[in-house]
Amino acid sequence: MPYLGGEEALRDLRRALGNPHVQADPLRYRAAVLRVVRLMTQGADVSGLFAEMVKAGAAADVVQKKLVHLYVRAHAPRLPRLALLAVNTLRTDCADPSPAVRGLALRSLCSLRVPGAQEYVRQPLLNGLRDPASYVRRAAVLGCAKVHELQGDAEVEPHYIKCQKMEVLCELVNDENVLQVLEELKGYCTDISEELAQGAISAIGNIARTYTEQCMGILTELLGFQQEHITSAVVQAFRDLVWLCPQCTDAVCQALPSCEDTIQDSEGKQALIWLLGAHGEKVPNAPYVLEDFVENVKSEVFPAVKMELLTALVRLFLSRPAECQDMLGRLLYHCIEEEKDMAVRDRGLFYYRLLQSGVEEVKRVLCSPKSDPSLGLLEDQTEQPVNTWASEFNTLVPVYGRARWALVTAQQPVESCYAFSPCTDSGNRGTESLISEGNQEVLEVHPDTGNLTLIPDVYLTAEQFEKTWLSLDISCQHSLPWGRTVHPDTIQTAFHVVHIHTIAMSKAGVQPWKAYFSAQDDTGCLFLTELLLETEDSEMQVSVKQSEAKPEALQAFMSVFRTAMGAVAGLKS
Repeated sequence: MPYLGGEEALRDLRRALGNPHVQADPLRYRAAVLRVVRLMTQGADVSGLFAEMVKAGAAADVVQKKLVHLYVRAHAPRLPRLALLAVNTLRTDCADPSPAVRGLALRSLCSLRVPGAQEYVRQPLLNGLRDPASYVRRAAVLGCAKVHELQGDAEVEPHYIKCQKMEVLCELVNDENVLQVLEELKGYCTDISEELAQGAISAIGNIARTYTEQCMGILTELLGFQQEHITSAVVQAFRDLVWLCPQCTDAVCQALPSCEDTIQDSEGKQALIWLLGAHGEKVPNAPYVLEDFVENVKSEVFPAVKMELLTALVRLFLSRPAECQDMLGRLLYHCIEEEKDMAVRDRGLFYYRLLQSGVEEVKRVLCSPKSDPSLGLLEDQTEQPVNTWASEFNTLVPVYGRARWALVTAQQPVESCYAFSPCTDSGNRGTESLISEGNQEVLEVHPDTGNLTLIPDVYLTAEQFEKTWLSLDISCQHSLPWGRTVHPDTIQTAFHVVHIHTIAMSKAGVQPWKAYFSAQDDTGCLFLTELLLETEDSEMQVSVKQSEAKPEALQAFMSVFRTAMGAVAGLKS
């Protein structure tokens, strides 16, 4: 019989733990792990089996995981370098579908008394604090205490609080507090936590869509730190900004030179390359920056960067052919003849064959809009009645032009009416176009009827809305086909464009999902609206209350409302 903890016993256990037949049999595999733990509790030195035990922790058996975690926690202080091998397995288990596995992994991860391990604990802890399972949340709270004990300061708690504070600040920003909010976020941009810093930069980029000038100064200033994670996040914010706010393009292009020296991550590289390809005619050194990427394409590890580089260089070739022709040929040769990633190779073949068809064909395919085409519809519209242009929202009018779009759609059937339930105010029935269809009535709504002008800067508090809502009867109800996940931010943005303001809204995924909105026209008439979605597969129920009985205004408002909903849901306007 092998001596307790002797070399022969360890060899037998190592062979058992590494035997594929044992690993394929859950009971035999667990028994081998149990023998190791039993020897450990009897005082034997089984530290030589650390790598095999870490591998055993990846099994699906929860009992076996508990045994492995007990072993790892016991040996981690003596084997700090090897203990880091277990971190990846534990982090993977923190995202397991089973709450029991997530909680167990989180407890073990927070208990590793190893220098350098704590930096891997932060994100699993933050996820655990938001976990839907109470067992995992409790493990996360206890983990915070352990981290505090091990580190001497509670880094995780302040990090979580700052993240939550950033979300709240972005929701509350307005004309009066924008400078204070930006100053707060600017401080977070240089936080020791790269994740927090990038989140703050992204938040500033989102605010820049409304307060462009103030935010552009901060984002450009941050490039001066020449920190990789900061520069990457700023360039990604620039990319999104020029798409949604084309008036920022010149300022962004002036800030891009020398950014390529700092960026190393895939997302940052893709953002920079896209900007140079789409707006390279405004960046003097754009071809030479892309040439550096071409020179290093063989060592580039991210296929997505290579594909972005192909597209960008072909686009820039159209505006600066003399500077790009040679490097484009070299890049295409590499991608077609030497590249091992099939997606990159196929992209290279596509562009090679496209170029063979002629420059005009390349322009037709690649010269797509450099910003969101729908933005052209919104320029200089603030003083016009909403219903004079809202019917063109979520259509291709900005691309085709009104006259050509009218020809394109001339043969398409026009949906000219919307189904509503009967209006509760019987005194107004004679002024509306009601056609009885069984138990349902149809209210004909013409988008250009009336002269509805919604006031952009009139807001109701939640208390004012509730009081008014309870005092009014429902003017009309409407059902919209839905059958998809609700994205509250998208709905709020679409309604904000047409001056319909959000009062309250459920979080995404909540069932039933509800939202409340208010709007006021230039005559002082209020339109209060409720959206109700019982389940994701059901129809969206729309209820509208009107402070004054104005059928024509109600028709125009519903046209605008449904157009905005159509932009979100992909319904036919």
